[in-house]
Amino acid sequence: QVRLQTQPSSSPGQPPMYSGTFDCFRKTLIREGITGLYRGMAAPIIGVTPMFAVCFFGYGLGKRLQQKSPEDVLSYPQLFAAGMLSGVFTTGIMTPGERIKCLLQIQASSGETKYAGPLDCAKKLFKESGIRGIYKGTVLTLMRDVPASGMYFMTYEWLKNIFTPEGKSVNELSVPRILVAGGFAGIFNWAVAIPPDVLKSRFQTAPPGKYPNGFKDVLRELIRNEGVTSLYTGFTAVMIRAFPANAACFLGFEVAMKFLNWITPNL
Repeated sequence: QVRLQTQPSSSPGQPPMYSGTFDCFRKTLIREGITGLYRGMAAPIIGVTPMFAVCFFGYGLGKRLQQKSPEDVLSYPQLFAAGMLSGVFTTGIMTPGERIKCLLQIQASSGETKYAGPLDCAKKLFKESGIRGIYKGTVLTLMRDVPASGMYFMTYEWLKNIFTPEGKSVNELSVPRILVAGGFAGIFNWAVAIPPDVLKSRFQTAPPGKYPNGFKDVLRELIRNEGVTSLYTGFTAVMIRAFPANAACFLGFEVAMKFLNWITPNL
């Protein structure tokens, strides 16, 4: 995804570095082996558990803030707003992990070896630019995650309600239906998130000072050179991952909640 989004523009008459998702997959596998497919993943993996914990906490808090009592049923716009709050909460964890991941993946594509790994990357970024260097792209991460998280949770709750048989509770939803609801929530999430994600990847991997006006400069350059459709670069790669990853995520959440409610019913 990042490699597709940040590949350099091809010269006139020359093919692009990657013609699409599967071409990128094939070339990465040939050049770097199976480990190349997981380049830069250490930082996101380290952050994924606290990130999802904060994400679901933020969503729960967003719902509580809008309820007069725990039994109140929220409207879909209210669920969207609660989801947006979760996106604000996760940005602090997501931004540095995404920054490091993007730099390591771009490094692998270019053949240069500036960073030995995630920790070395973080250390050098801090040395070069301080904490701002590590958190470069925070605004674009917010622009991606706030609306996308709203769509994520609203879609999940909407589909759960649709899939719940009449007279039954959403808490009795079967595993396959939870998986489908979670998977499609992930797809709707990324349908909203991809354009700002493309801008974020470009901005986070750009040399210092290239985009003095932030995302406005990135957007202007991208549309001028590659057209509006470039905002959806990496769409196929993202969607291949979105359904199974988020289906598993929501299933894990539902199982965890049932387990916690079982061992601490009065909490």
